[in-house]
Amino acid sequence: MSRIGKKIIEIPDSIKILKEEKILRIEGPKGKTEFETNDNFDYIIENKQIQIVPKVKEMDKKIKSFYGLQRVILNNKIKGVLNEYVKSLILQGTGYKVQLQGSKLNFSVGLSHPFIYEIPKGVKVVLEEVNKTFKIIVSGIDKQLVGLVAAQIRDIKRVEPYQGKGILYEGERIRRKVGKSVAATGAGGK
Repeated sequence: MSRIGKKIIEIPDSIKILKEEKILRIEGPKGKTEFETNDNFDYIIENKQIQIVPKVKEMDKKIKSFYGLQRVILNNKIKGVLNEYVKSLILQGTGYKVQLQGSKLNFSVGLSHPFIYEIPKGVKVVLEEVNKTFKIIVSGIDKQLVGLVAAQIRDIKRVEPYQGKGILYEGERIRRKVGKSVAATGAGGK
């Protein structure tokens, strides 16, 4: 049995959960979302608490693997409609720019052409510019979607270790490498 799956989920007062056949509809101050239930589990809602209980006594490996996952995903959706999830990225590099044009981000990051990224629905992106350094703030109620969008933006131009140029998460540390000329003179120099 999963220790995480056994934990009871507390429902805050400002959140409403409606149980339908195969869907739990979750409404909160930041928005609405849905959670598709698994047929192998019962979702018991009582006294502002949700408990996930397996329908069978002897669980096989597949059901055991979904037990904790179902609880974590449902808990993340409840937290998301209460407080949005936020990921911040920093665009570092001389001449690197990003512009927000409607629902598209237009990147100029040293490639031969500008790179255009389409922002999916359910995610908000805000740009801040401080001292010619751009900060990209991705937020939304779906934790998985916010993380996916932030990772896709980061993959447009990952930080290279020699000069430290590229897109990185805020607070991320980059292991810098020395260049060829410095390494050659420092290693064998007399």
